[in-house]
Amino acid sequence: MIMTIIKYLPLIALGILSTGISCTHSDTDAKQSTAVPSTDMVVLDSTQMTNAGIETGYPEQKDLQTTIRLNGIVDVPPQNLVSVSFPMGGYLRSTPLLPGYPVHKGDPIAVMEDQSFVQLQQDYLTTRAKLDYLSADLQRQKELSDADATSKKTYQMALSEYKTQEAILNATAEKLRLIHIAPEKLTVAGISSQTRIYSPIDGYVSKVNVNVGKYVNPADVLFELVNPTDIHAAMTIFEKDIALFRKGMRGKVALLDQPAKFYDVETILVTRNVNDSRAGLIHCHFEGAHHELLPGMFLSGIFQLDNQKVLAVPEDAVVNYMGKKYLFIWKNKNEFYLTAVETGNTDQGFIELKTSGSQDWTNTRIAIKGAYALLGKLKNKMQEN
Repeated sequence: MIMTIIKYLPLIALGILSTGISCTHSDTDAKQSTAVPSTDMVVLDSTQMTNAGIETGYPEQKDLQTTIRLNGIVDVPPQNLVSVSFPMGGYLRSTPLLPGYPVHKGDPIAVMEDQSFVQLQQDYLTTRAKLDYLSADLQRQKELSDADATSKKTYQMALSEYKTQEAILNATAEKLRLIHIAPEKLTVAGISSQTRIYSPIDGYVSKVNVNVGKYVNPADVLFELVNPTDIHAAMTIFEKDIALFRKGMRGKVALLDQPAKFYDVETILVTRNVNDSRAGLIHCHFEGAHHELLPGMFLSGIFQLDNQKVLAVPEDAVVNYMGKKYLFIWKNKNEFYLTAVETGNTDQGFIELKTSGSQDWTNTRIAIKGAYALLGKLKNKMQEN
């Protein structure tokens, strides 16, 4: 008899183990079928509810002011950023410029030198002298032609030669003006191998790309000048927020290394295209002159948008726990379940509740006061377990 019992002991143990596993699976399935795990549940009696100051209510539709934070840089429009080059090429003989050096429109900023300047002035003076002779000859040939003392062909040839030299003279004069030599003031005694470059704007020097004695080609940029009177903030905005911005919207920006010093800006342009990062730009004008701002400086900005009607809950209803935001949902018999939520902007004591999934928040009763008391109770429960 004993041997028979021993023989069947493994089968009996296996049966008990299987029964235990089956029960465990049943309990687990039952827990998983619950919307929220029991470890996230807090149960209070009416006395505890009163002592903790727990109040319940429902999320509401509220008009909240939306705040959007953006990053960007100080930028200048193309007409305020000038690249200075020399159209004929030549050697840089002298310049006083350094990066940051202030310049004024019309001030000389460099001296260029090249023998081609001499040749160009010579060509102009030679052509001008020749044209004076041709003008007198043309008048003489016209008088002879009118008196039938010479053929019409002779007069026409004189006229053609005069017009050809006139075109050459005008073209040479324009070339001289390009290198800042006034042809109408040019004389034989005034021929020079040097000419000056003048600043086209008021502003300051941002780059100096040449040194004295270097030969520069017509396509080379010698200096870059910036007019700071029209600098603006170019702020990067994500695709989903572009539609929220419009011309005239105001905001505040600050340099990254001076976050407490804000500059008032006004939106002047909202781009209608996005880049590969699904972002666009808004261009904002600085209100007032801020000469300490330089192109390329990094900015952070805050923009207050128009009121938006959103689903919101009191700020006291939301708790921060383990780096996430939570609400406590009320169930029967004063049961509260901790539920993770995604929140948005905060305004007037309310915080935006971003809806997702199948949860009908408008008909969901939550703890609107005393949420942190519930969180403390939940933590104590976890420690006891």
